[in-house]
Amino acid sequence: MALSGCIPFYLQLCSARGQSDKTVAAKASNLSLFSAWCEQHQVSSAEDIDLATCEHYQCFLNQYRTRSGQRLCRGTIRNRLTAVKLFLRALFNRSLITDSGFEKLELPRCGRVLPKPVLSMDEVKRIIHQPDTETAMGMRDAIMLELYYATALRRSELADLTMDNVDLPQQQLKVCHGKGFKDRLVPIAPDTCEKLRVYINQIRPKLTTLCSGNTVFVATLGKPFRPTQLSELIAGYIKKAGITKGGACNQLRHAAATHLYEGGADLRAIQMILGHADISTTQVYVHVSLCHVRKIYLRAHPLARHKL
Repeated sequence: MALSGCIPFYLQLCSARGQSDKTVAAKASNLSLFSAWCEQHQVSSAEDIDLATCEHYQCFLNQYRTRSGQRLCRGTIRNRLTAVKLFLRALFNRSLITDSGFEKLELPRCGRVLPKPVLSMDEVKRIIHQPDTETAMGMRDAIMLELYYATALRRSELADLTMDNVDLPQQQLKVCHGKGFKDRLVPIAPDTCEKLRVYINQIRPKLTTLCSGNTVFVATLGKPFRPTQLSELIAGYIKKAGITKGGACNQLRHAAATHLYEGGADLRAIQMILGHADISTTQVYVHVSLCHVRKIYLRAHPLARHKL
């Protein structure tokens, strides 16, 4: 079967299994790159792809350089190879190919990469105080920034937040169909909850239109925010605050997680708030929290307490 025909079939299969649009789009992008490489190397049929072909492609990815001369990071290489392996596995399971040698392809280990430098509490305050709260949009932006930090939501989760998922009496949000299609409840700090109440009752009606639907936070012309719009908005306020640490929405999420840990929250609670499927993902904040580590070091290391 021609490779060009197998890829659309596989992507339709992924969609039928209920995989998210983002997941299917990422697979489509990775498989498009693989298909282009195969075409350059006269591999036109899926049946012609064996372990040697996969290893040749892996070698190409390892040697590839971007326009700026940068190598592909190990995570990117692993993602592209994983997409190919899953694609070939689906074809093999449906008897569209007969060679299962691709299963022996060894994927590169990625290790654990620490997040970018975390915002301090003072930096978070500076960012939250940047919007002009004399205007309706400035009030909206101020509560969005504070809610990001108070709840550690992902940007897509905030963009998709609806009125019926805000429980002001219980001071919590319900995140529906978060990453991995998992729902979770996230507490809101009392003061943030009161500001959110003011926004919903007094500010939001000034910004909504017929196309706003039930979305809590609306952008220009009353339309729901797109995730990229949120990133641009948050990045703008971070820059306006004079903070040079890179990142946008995730900066506030990472700061919230790190500050929770430094404040004494256990990892399981932080995992539930962040919506991590694996606690090993949450454990990265233990390594990021240098302030917490420094306190332990100064208390425990002999040279921190006594001179030689």
